[in-house]
Amino acid sequence: MNRCLLLLLLSLTSTAALCGQVPVFHFTEKPGPYSVGLKVVHQYDYSRIFRESVDDLGKPYEGERARPLQTLIWYPAEPGGKSMTVGDYVRLVATETNFDKPNSLDVLRESLSLGPNTKSTLWAVRDAPQKSGRFPIVIYAPSFSSWAWENADLCEYLASHGYVVIASPSLGPTTRQMVATITGANAHARDISFLIGYAASLPNTEVSKVAVVGFSWGGLANLFAAARDDRIGALVALDGTLRYQPGLVKQVGDVHPEQMTIPLMYIAKQDDTLERLALDPEFAAGPSVLNQWTHGDLITVHMLAFIHEQMSSMFQRSQIVWDRFSKEQNADYAFEDGALGYGLIARYTLVFLDAYLKHDLKALEYLKITPADKEIPKHFVVETFRAASGVAPSFVGFRDEVLKQGADHASDIYLKMRQETPDFQLDEAALASWAASLATNGRLSEAIDILKVNAQMHPESGGVYYSLALAYEKAGQIPLAIENYKTCLKYWPTNPDLGDRIKMLSATKPSAN
Repeated sequence: MNRCLLLLLLSLTSTAALCGQVPVFHFTEKPGPYSVGLKVVHQYDYSRIFRESVDDLGKPYEGERARPLQTLIWYPAEPGGKSMTVGDYVRLVATETNFDKPNSLDVLRESLSLGPNTKSTLWAVRDAPQKSGRFPIVIYAPSFSSWAWENADLCEYLASHGYVVIASPSLGPTTRQMVATITGANAHARDISFLIGYAASLPNTEVSKVAVVGFSWGGLANLFAAARDDRIGALVALDGTLRYQPGLVKQVGDVHPEQMTIPLMYIAKQDDTLERLALDPEFAAGPSVLNQWTHGDLITVHMLAFIHEQMSSMFQRSQIVWDRFSKEQNADYAFEDGALGYGLIARYTLVFLDAYLKHDLKALEYLKITPADKEIPKHFVVETFRAASGVAPSFVGFRDEVLKQGADHASDIYLKMRQETPDFQLDEAALASWAASLATNGRLSEAIDILKVNAQMHPESGGVYYSLALAYEKAGQIPLAIENYKTCLKYWPTNPDLGDRIKMLSATKPSAN
C-alpha cells in the first residue's frame, strides 16, 4: 500500500514550526494555448449507498445517504479572473463528503505542512466561462484516500492544452477513508466510470476520447476501470499500485492485463531493489502487469531522482515529503530536482495523451526517441517504448482480427490464437450474438463463417448446430442445413421440431446456390 494516507494523517498533526522550513514549489512547464477554468460540482451516485441508516449516536441519519462525489472539472476557458491558490484548493476539503454541512475540521491545520506554499497562485479561475469547442476527457484518479486536487498543477496543465480533466476524492466504499482491499479498488474504479458518464453530459467534451491518469492507488483503480469500461482508450499510471500489488489484480478475477489492447504509460519512481520488493508478499502474489501488457503499446519512464510522493505536486510542496526525501533518495539527487522532474512528468503525460487521444503523429514519435533527443538532463530518466504485438486472447481481439482479415479467415485466426494461448476460449453466446448481428445486417456468409468457428469450439453444443443449420437454410444451402439439423438432433433428441424440419428440407429441391 502507498504511503499517501500516512502523509495525510501526518499533515493533520504538523506543527507551525515546519512552516519556515518547507521549500516553495514552482511548476516549471509553460501553460498551453488555453486559459484554465475550474468548476466544483457536488453530486451523488444514487446507485450506491455511502452512509448507514443510523449515525454514530444511533440516531436515524437525516441527510442524503447516496455516495457523494465532490467533482472538480478543469477545462479550457476564456481568459480573465482571479486564479486559485493552493489554499483555495485545500479549503475544498471541508465539503468533500458533506456538501450542505461543511466538516468542522480546522482546514488550516491540514495545510500547515505546506507552509508558504498555501499562498502560491496556480492557473485555474473558478467558474470561468468555457471556451467553445469539444475536448478529449481525462479522468484523474487520486492516490489512497487523497484529494481530487493532489495533482492540480498537472490537471491545470492538461486543461491548458485542450483537455477537460475531471476528478473526485479517493473515498472508501462507505467512509471517507479508502480501504486497501479489492472492495476499495472496485469502489474507486466505479467512481471513474461514474465520472466518465458525467463527462458525457457536458457540452464541451468529446466522449469518444477518454483517458484515465491515476497516481499510486489510483493507478490500480484505473486498471480495474479500463478492464470493465471500454470507453477508456488510454491509461497513465504515476507509480501506480498495479505494479506493486499484482496479487490484487490476480484476485479480482475479471481484470486481465494480457488481454488489454489500449496504450499504457507507466511513470515510476527511482528503481526499487528486488530485496525491498521481496518484503511485500503482494509483489510475488501474481504476475507482473507490465510484463503482461503485450497487446497494447507500453511506455515506461523511470524518474531516477524521485521518491513516490513526488509524483504529486501538492506533496512536492510538503515539509513531510521534504524530510522523507533526504532519507530515501538515491545517489546525490537534490529535492530541488523534483520540480524539474515533475515538469517532465507533466510533459510526458501530455505528449502521451496527444499521441493516443488526439492521434498526433509527432507526439507519438516523441515518445519513441531517446531522453537525450528530448533534451532531458543526463541521468534523470530511463525510458522504454514497447509496441503492441500479436492478437489479444479475448473476444474483442478475435473479433477485431476477423474484421481486419475477413470472416473466411476466422477459423485460422482462432487456431493461431490457441497456439499462442492454449487455454484460450471464446464464449459461445457472444459468438452466436455476433453472428446474429451479421445475419440481420445482410452479411449472412460472414455469419456462417463465425457460426462454423462456434461449432468448432463447442462441438458438443446442440445450440451451435441449430444456429448454423438455420443460417444454411436461410442461405439456401439445404444439404448443409440438413446435415447440421441432424447433428443437432444428437444433442436434442427429444425436440420434435428437428425431425419435421429435416423431413421438410429433404423433400425440398436443392438450391442452385
